[in-house]
Amino acid sequence: MWRNKESQPTAPRVSSGGAVPSNAPSPANSGGPTGTTAQASSWLSPSMRVKGEISGNEDLLVDGKVEGSISMGERRITVGHNGQVTGGLAAREIVIYGKVDGNQNVASESVEIKKNASVIGNVTTRRIVIEESAGFKGSLKIVESSKQVDANLDNPIPRPLSTSA
Repeated sequence: MWRNKESQPTAPRVSSGGAVPSNAPSPANSGGPTGTTAQASSWLSPSMRVKGEISGNEDLLVDGKVEGSISMGERRITVGHNGQVTGGLAAREIVIYGKVDGNQNVASESVEIKKNASVIGNVTTRRIVIEESAGFKGSLKIVESSKQVDANLDNPIPRPLSTSA
């Protein structure tokens, strides 16, 4: 009843994500302006700008600007509050707090468009959550199985149209 706290057994902690180097910043607790609680193996900080395609097989938090498609296979893409993506997204899960302007956004499991986020483009997924005050302009295709979504992942994501004159 009056046990010393030191003698109580503690449950082991298990990490469900990929390995992260010990010197890598943790986006969830880095004190950055994102405000998201996402745990990601890779992080594009608010000061980063990327032009081109990004692909990999680990969770990605985008808080900077990306012009091009992002494909993370069976992992999660999180677009943070400061994140801006001009191009398509493809992953198992897509969570958007910022802005996405992409013709084809494909998630084999789910898409979440959070409060004050903005998405312009077509979305294909099994499940979608659009919070109040979120913006969505485009078409939505809900499929019953992840196999139907995986077929869309095999198709290349079209590059965004250039509006420069």
